[in-house]
Amino acid sequence: MEKEKTEKLRPGQIQARPGMEHEMLPRPESEPKQHEGGKLAGKTALITGGDSGIGKAVALLFAKEGARVVIVYLSEDEDAVATQGLIAADGGICRLVKRDISEEAQCRKVVEETIKAFGGLDVLVNNAGTQWVQSSIEDISTEQLLQTFYTNFFSCFWLAKYAIRHMKKGSCIINTTSVTAYRGSPTLMDYASTKGAIVGFTRSLAGNLVKKGIRVNAVAPGPVWTPLIVSSFDKERVAGFGSDVPMERAGEPNEIAPCYLFLASDDASFMTGQVLHPNGGEIING
Repeated sequence: MEKEKTEKLRPGQIQARPGMEHEMLPRPESEPKQHEGGKLAGKTALITGGDSGIGKAVALLFAKEGARVVIVYLSEDEDAVATQGLIAADGGICRLVKRDISEEAQCRKVVEETIKAFGGLDVLVNNAGTQWVQSSIEDISTEQLLQTFYTNFFSCFWLAKYAIRHMKKGSCIINTTSVTAYRGSPTLMDYASTKGAIVGFTRSLAGNLVKKGIRVNAVAPGPVWTPLIVSSFDKERVAGFGSDVPMERAGEPNEIAPCYLFLASDDASFMTGQVLHPNGGEIING
């Protein structure tokens, strides 16, 4: 059975070492891929938390590469409108959707509104997240635990669930996990747990959708300078944020966004179930 499967991929052949590429059947594809009109030309991308931070940088980059962008945000009207304006000023197309994705019904409506507006969905970026600092597990209420999971993890599950029915072969899902999924965080226990769940979900969904031609990958940022930081930590921790990684600084959102573009484009056509680690040099076994 395995032999039959192999022969369908390419004819059996043997050469003397070191081998000659020009004699291979078929020849390996080596020419750079061409992207007329941009790497995401003609595609529709749905990005949660796209009003600011990493999501904003991803939205701007996707639009510049030709994608129609749908930004989902909770309540940050000024940031969302400003991001939409930047995209429009550069000739891009951006639609704003204000919804609470910690609720399943809202996730379904987000997808429905995207399809209604653009007729399809090619790239889903599950990026929105929340966190609360607590020094002890005894201080984490069940309410906080559930809210963190509803926002960070359940939304990924629900949006993917409702999105894949509209996705065609070649589409992809990109989830935002975190370095904390791999090394933990003593003061962000519930947050780190959601990010670990996202890694497991990414790998599982990738295997589930591989035969449909839908790729599923993730990005695990380290410390990045976003509104989540100044709304989570005290002044002292904010002032030193990111100084504990090898590069001794926090990353900027536009340093993280190219990872998402790579995974969303055909450049990553041979990648699924994987995680990229833009984290300032921290070595992570994952």
